[in-house]
Order: sequence, then structure tokens, then C-alpha cells
Amino acid sequence: MQRPSDGDLTETGLDPAGQGRILLIACGALAHEILALKRVNGWDHMDLTCLPAKLHLYPERITEEVEKAVAAHRGAYERIFVVYADCGTGGQLQAKCAELGVEMVAGPHCYAFFEGLDRFAAHEEEITAFYLTDFLVRQFDAFVWKPMGLDRHPELRDTIFGNYTKLVYQAQTDDPALRARAEECARRLGLAYEYRFTGYGDLETALSAQARR
Repeated sequence: MQRPSDGDLTETGLDPAGQGRILLIACGALAHEILALKRVNGWDHMDLTCLPAKLHLYPERITEEVEKAVAAHRGAYERIFVVYADCGTGGQLQAKCAELGVEMVAGPHCYAFFEGLDRFAAHEEEITAFYLTDFLVRQFDAFVWKPMGLDRHPELRDTIFGNYTKLVYQAQTDDPALRARAEECARRLGLAYEYRFTGYGDLETALSAQARR
């Protein structure tokens, strides 16, 4: 990508201080992983701003909030990259990003890009799997147990999860404590347990591609 001169940046409304800088607008559920990747790879020209992770409980609001964030920050950065997959927006987020002229992570959701889109697509038989990431293991009560009302009505468990057969923990880090917590989550949901170390998957690939441009 050819970078414009400081004069061109000013004319297009970009502060010259933002030349060469990239803003990552991300789901708060990915903050820990993105910061780890930035640190390990020395991506000092990338800044991160996160939207609340609880937007995933209201996916119809994600597109609007991303649009607001792009509008608020684009004048200070040469490029913006949206670190969301579709995440239940039914294609609306992709359409809005195209309209705004910004790129986003490919895929239906974070479970797919953590595992790798091709590998995830090959697991067609896993429509009865319930997935957790490191973030969701840490925040299981706040993002699964309580929003589904299981803290107040545990008898709903079999109704809600009756069609699931297993819980798959997609681990970004090799943490024995998180593994134990994930197994306990599976027990609480009455599901078989499977552990997969995915690392950062296509999230790292996507951010690396942005960093090199």
C-alpha cells in the first residue's frame, strides 16, 4: 500500500500523526489475545479499541456500534481493521464494513477463526457441539450461566442444552487451571468434554497480514 504524503493526509482529514498507524476495532472478548499477539510480534504501529463483549448477547447491535467506532476514530488512523467475524449479524456487518471501506476478519464467528476456517468447516458433524474459548471459560457464569437464567432456574439446563452432545474447549493458551474450569463447565451443562488447543488460529494470520501491509 502506498502511503500518502503528510499533505495528502491532511487533505483527507487524517491527522499526520496517524500516518502508518492501524486501529483494531475488536470485540472485548478478544482483547487478551490481541494484546498478546501485539506484544509477541512487536506490532507497535497497531492500536486497539474494544467494544463491550456483551454485545454478543445482542448481535443486532454490533453493526451499529462498529459503525460508530469507525466514524469516531478514522480521522486519526491510516487504516482501520475490524476484528469481528459475522458474529450473528446475518451479513450486515460485512455489508457495513464494505460501505465504510474497512476490512474485517473472515468467517462466521470466533470459534471458526480460532480453529481455522477450513478445519472448522470440515467438522460438519459438530452441529451438536457447544464451544468455549479461553475468554468464555473465564467468564462462563457472566456470559452463559446467568444470561440463560440457569442461576435462577437450573431445571432449564436440559431444555436449553438437550440437543447438544459435547462441550468443546478451544484453548488459546495451555493453562491447566482453565482446562479444569472448562471441564467443570461441561459437567455443569451435562455434556461430554473435549479439549482442543487451537492457539490463535486465523486471528493471528489476519492480524499478521494487516501488520505487513
